[in-house]
Amino acid sequence: MRVFLDTNVLVSAFASRGLCTEVLELVLLDHDLILGRNVLRGLARALREKVKLSVVRSAEIIDFVSSEAIQVVDKAEPAIANVDAADALVLGEALAGHAELFVTGDTALLRLATVGALRLVSPRQFWEVLRTGNT
Repeated sequence: MRVFLDTNVLVSAFASRGLCTEVLELVLLDHDLILGRNVLRGLARALREKVKLSVVRSAEIIDFVSSEAIQVVDKAEPAIANVDAADALVLGEALAGHAELFVTGDTALLRLATVGALRLVSPRQFWEVLRTGNT
């Protein structure tokens, strides 16, 4: 399955051990990770400003997740959705990467449920999708 992880899921995966870490590990082991350039920029910024990691450590994490992704979408048209411009760009990256699932903790995005063929799910819902096989 082609899975796009939102910035907040990736930040949580590297900031603490928990569900998002397990989601990332599972995606890396059993699925195709799709990322967008805007997500990577947001991740780098959050790791430095919110998690307080050094520039070097942040860069190592960005390099790692980039190298593990089967695709990093560099440019995409914003998705047509009732969200702010930054979220529309990220959704556009997921659509351009032909992701099937978009995993996010952002409640505004989760309210959309779908954008085109892209299904938006929380990390907990992602586990449920995998458990039931209901994609």
